[in-house]
Amino acid sequence: MAYDLEEQEKLDALRAWWDRYGTLIAVVVIGAVLIFAGWRAWQWYQGHQASQAMGYFEALENAAMQQTEDSTPRIKAASATLRKDFPDSGYTSRGILIAAAALKTQGDLDGAREQLEWLISKSGDPALAPLARLRLAGILLEQKQYDEALARLEPAAPAFEGLYADRRGDILVAQGKKDEAIEAWQTAIAQLGDDPLVQVIQLKIDANGGA
Repeated sequence: MAYDLEEQEKLDALRAWWDRYGTLIAVVVIGAVLIFAGWRAWQWYQGHQASQAMGYFEALENAAMQQTEDSTPRIKAASATLRKDFPDSGYTSRGILIAAAALKTQGDLDGAREQLEWLISKSGDPALAPLARLRLAGILLEQKQYDEALARLEPAAPAFEGLYADRRGDILVAQGKKDEAIEAWQTAIAQLGDDPLVQVIQLKIDANGGA
């Protein structure tokens, strides 16, 4: 009988504890399950997005390697989808650079320019945006939009100072400002050190009467 009373007291204590804390425990458990399920769903979504972005990137890359009649519209279509649906994907930034280079090769300077301008203004990629500015300055140089080309090189990204100075020299000499161009190229040589590009830059200095 004493044993039964002791068991009953334990059961009563357990019921009282559950009445007090049961709802809270259930809420915590359900919350943990929902968080885990949400995390798994987010992982799936991210993987799905990355897979789709990679597919469009590969389509763009394949189109860029071809020189067929329909390659330009295919490049632009794949790029447009990447920019619209996957603007934050690393595939998009890389794809834009490929698209711009391919369009420039095909003589579509306006198309290439539009690609690079998007990358500069919309992408938060700190590694590719400076490269896009350098390439955009080159396109603007070809379009004889010299002042805008120079503006794209300011301020110079630290890792690109030598390349920016070289491009600045190209723009300045196109404007007829040989002395300023030579000064910019000399700055580029000082920044680039042992880079093989230095020999090319020195040839440009020599060709324009520099020493």
